[in-house]
Amino acid sequence: MEGTKKRRRYLDYPRQGKRGLRRWLPSWRLWLGCCTFGVACLAGLFAVVYAKVDIPNENALANKEATVYYWADGSQMVSVGAVNRQNVTLDKVPEHVQDAVIAAENATFYSDSGVSLTGIGRAVVNMLSGGDTQGGSTITQQYVKNTYLSPDQTATRKVKEFIIALKVNNQKSKREILRGYLNTSWFGRGSNGIQAAAHAYYGIDAKDLNPSQGALLASLLKGAEQYDPGLGKANHERAVARWKWILDRLVATGKMSKEERARYQEFPEPRPVAKPTSQAGQIGYLVDIANKFVKSATGLTDKDLARGGYRIRTTFDKERTRRLEKAVDDVRGRNIDPEKRPEDTYAEFGAASVRPKDGAIVALYGGADATRHFSNNADTSAVPAGSAFKPFVLAASLQQDAEEFGDQPRPAAVEKRSGDLRGALMRAENAPFVQAGQRLGLERIRDLALGAGLRKESLAQLEQTFPLGTSAPSAIRLASAYTTFANGGLHAEPYAVSKMTYGGQSVQGFDRTDPQRVLDPEVARQVTWALEGVGWRTLGSPGGKPTGRPVAAGATQPGDRMKSAWFVGSPPSDTGPLWDAGSRVRTDRAPAAGKGAGDGDEPTTAITLFRNKPGAPQLLPLNGVGGPGSGLGTTLPPQVWAAYQGAS
Repeated sequence: MEGTKKRRRYLDYPRQGKRGLRRWLPSWRLWLGCCTFGVACLAGLFAVVYAKVDIPNENALANKEATVYYWADGSQMVSVGAVNRQNVTLDKVPEHVQDAVIAAENATFYSDSGVSLTGIGRAVVNMLSGGDTQGGSTITQQYVKNTYLSPDQTATRKVKEFIIALKVNNQKSKREILRGYLNTSWFGRGSNGIQAAAHAYYGIDAKDLNPSQGALLASLLKGAEQYDPGLGKANHERAVARWKWILDRLVATGKMSKEERARYQEFPEPRPVAKPTSQAGQIGYLVDIANKFVKSATGLTDKDLARGGYRIRTTFDKERTRRLEKAVDDVRGRNIDPEKRPEDTYAEFGAASVRPKDGAIVALYGGADATRHFSNNADTSAVPAGSAFKPFVLAASLQQDAEEFGDQPRPAAVEKRSGDLRGALMRAENAPFVQAGQRLGLERIRDLALGAGLRKESLAQLEQTFPLGTSAPSAIRLASAYTTFANGGLHAEPYAVSKMTYGGQSVQGFDRTDPQRVLDPEVARQVTWALEGVGWRTLGSPGGKPTGRPVAAGATQPGDRMKSAWFVGSPPSDTGPLWDAGSRVRTDRAPAAGKGAGDGDEPTTAITLFRNKPGAPQLLPLNGVGGPGSGLGTTLPPQVWAAYQGAS
């Protein structure tokens, strides 16, 4: 209608009076209005969240529940914690220790706002890219992390930490924040806080730490599992380098003179690592393995686990673990006597049992006592496999034939070649395996071993001797790899934790994947038949205990470079005798497909013997270990296996 005013629109979009592309391009007023509205919404949201989020009580950490580990049957194995922490006032922490911590972690601590926007930006980028949520943080933010006890690695937690850090910085003095940080930080060795750390590493109060010791403790804040010098050679090297850097950093920040720095040239070696008595015997080794799988599955750290409150259901069978420990102790007691034979000094056993059908680690032997012998012999990767590696060469050869010929009959030359390699395995000959490596290509053997579950870092360089077992897998991994033969060519990754909860809620990351096909079933059966012959020969030796039933086994021989002795055995199937005790020849047909040497529930067990002097760069030879008749120690692991099977 003429004269009628046009109705005014609050949002002029699409733009009136404009044509073409300009009609759809927002005006500067619209851009400004939207941005202002967005900022106002964010500010309002921030204000609401800021008001609702409370500062957590740092003293709640000291009352945190212990972490409880359970056997596979649900019964309690051990309770680790409560939190080892003693609060101290800041006047009980020397200024030079405070300076070392600030220099190492947050040089601008006394002048910053308590949050690092660049660190938060890195954390956001990491989260969006699927990486770790941790970024560079101020001491205030780290203090909040220490007291904010949720284990969630989420963006929500990061936002809450950011807001709490701002609140803390506004409501507490810098000295209060520093005191809280020093009292709640994780230093490793079960110690939360500087006072507990001073006792764990040096057996003194925090007030008595000298600048050199303080610099070492400050270096642990970067990650005790990487910088505790008592946890291995690599850790020691990292700790020394960071200790030096922190002392130099104190000079650079004006907190230490060059003359004083010159007095600290000798690294302040801490006390040896000690486990609590509750982790004596095999328990400490079991906890270590469980923690490794937890950290791998969830991304949690030792620091997170030390806060407590977790419930961890392991795969370890209490009775099998007891039997395995008894078997090792019995064989050691009968054969190893360092007072009688110096060659027996430093002799160590390690063992692990893995269930073929699903990869569950049901038992292990890590050493005489976790509170006295800290390295886990079931998980070491420094012991060459020797002839126990040869079955993977045989498997690679048979698998190549299977891929080339399928169901077609093999030429006589191929059958003879396979028969010769099986015979060489029985006779402990080396030359045919070196030749097989040249024919197959070492890469093919390596790839099959990796597919069967060995770790890349444990494999030796691809040299001519690679097929002879220069690689050094752990007992856990070698037992797991042999389950591929027992499980009809299927491999299930080993695991030690089936379930984990925190505050009654399940922790994600423990879903199991289906076993993967590595070998044709027929190839797995042929390898198993060959290993049954090795098992009969080995257990029928003077040091073994013949059973009249087959044992699929790999073993080292006196002809190996004797720095280690191995025996890997799978129990017999329930299909009846496959070998005649008198003639030692097969008496019936092979087990059904997929059965191999076991039925899937009975574990495959790897046992190793080696000599390792603490601090020595290489293993000691086994010559003379166990006395005459021990076959350079090669008869002792089979004895452990036989005792393990018969233990009650």
